Amino acid sequence: MLSVLIETRNDEEALARTLASLVGGAVEGVVREVIVCDAGSTDHTHRVAEHAGCQYVRSGGVAAGIRQAKGDWLLMIEPGARLVDGWTEAVVAHTAKQTMAARFSRARGSRTPFLARVFSGNRALAEGLVISKRQAAAKSAGSAEAVARGMATKKLDAEIWVAPPRQPNGHSK
Repeated sequence: MLSVLIETRNDEEALARTLASLVGGAVEGVVREVIVCDAGSTDHTHRVAEHAGCQYVRSGGVAAGIRQAKGDWLLMIEPGARLVDGWTEAVVAHTAKQTMAARFSRARGSRTPFLARVFSGNRALAEGLVISKRQAAAKSAGSAEAVARGMATKKLDAEIWVAPPRQPNGHSK
């Protein structure tokens, strides 16, 4: 079973889109819990999380979420990202036989041209991250992005619609 961690800051609309893509995983029994790790939101992010039945962590960031997670495997995903139908089978197959972390493939319409990726400041969490709780805890990083950065991963046979880039005010496009 998987614990999903989503780090947010003023992401109420983006969070709702991401949570909607996780419903199938919850219905299939793959998603055990969703933990929203907030980094000082001033919007209604907490209401979205609470209405969806998520655990809401106000302080301590992603490290607190990792400690609180009940699953042996974690799925870290950006608010606004959406997993494509069929993702649960790929994650279950991966976690059953692998020990290394994994990322999703970008959905065809979500792929950016090579040069745009090179000059855009790559987000390590853009393709999500499936990682064992033990590995994530050992990284002891201050953010989900920091946990994902520099991590050797395998590509999952599942796709993700990448979240739009964040604006300087902390909101997604």
